[in-house]
Amino acid sequence: MNANFKIVIPARYASSRLPGKPLKKIAGKPMIQHTYERSLQSQASEIVIATDDQRIIDAAKQFTDDVIMTSPDHASGTERLAEVLELKQWDDDSIIVNVQGDEPLVSPKHIELVAESLKNNTKAGMATLGTPIVDLEEVFDSNVVKVVMDYQGYALYFSRAVIPWSRDSFTMDSIGHQKVKSLMNDANWYRHIGMYAYRGTALKQYMTLQSCMLEKTESLEQLRVLYNGIGIHVSIVHDEPGHGVDVEADLAKVELLLANN
Repeated sequence: MNANFKIVIPARYASSRLPGKPLKKIAGKPMIQHTYERSLQSQASEIVIATDDQRIIDAAKQFTDDVIMTSPDHASGTERLAEVLELKQWDDDSIIVNVQGDEPLVSPKHIELVAESLKNNTKAGMATLGTPIVDLEEVFDSNVVKVVMDYQGYALYFSRAVIPWSRDSFTMDSIGHQKVKSLMNDANWYRHIGMYAYRGTALKQYMTLQSCMLEKTESLEQLRVLYNGIGIHVSIVHDEPGHGVDVEADLAKVELLLANN
């Protein structure tokens, strides 16, 4: 695709499960550098690291000048992206991909896909990814967010629950546990992959929206967008996203994956 999109990498120092996460070393480099270098493999026209901590600024300056200080008060990466849009004075029609700083194995192809999807689907203010669920345990796992789309690929709903509910495939036991009775061959479930591309206009609109009941109930930020009528286009991929880092043990896993590749 043409280099007509930008990448922002939000990187907070504070993390309840792994403080200082962006600066944790993987194969001799801070994690944020791995994420930045993977992003460089895409065709983005500009890549900006957005942080709230001088220690991350100092570390990022060792490999790029494209790092910017943002407010420590943001509740989400989306809010941090909106501030970058304003600080950089990017056009309202800019396409901006949010690449999380704790994704050192992020796929450049996935980055380009969400940007291209947003470019081609003009009714959407955002674009994201989904992948077929092949492990039945994931269907019932509330940590695995499911997404249902319309025939054009626009998200109808995101949920931690089983959607769609296959009435003829599932049953309940005597104490209310979900059990599989039989699986229809044409039953389809999709897991949401949390990579987003935004139009500048949608980012600005997001900052004016109040949290809604659906978002609070499911603890899913993207439901605020759907609730307010902003379209989200979902592209389906069949390759897994790179292993992210949530806790200390993930650092060794990612280092091993890098060594094997």
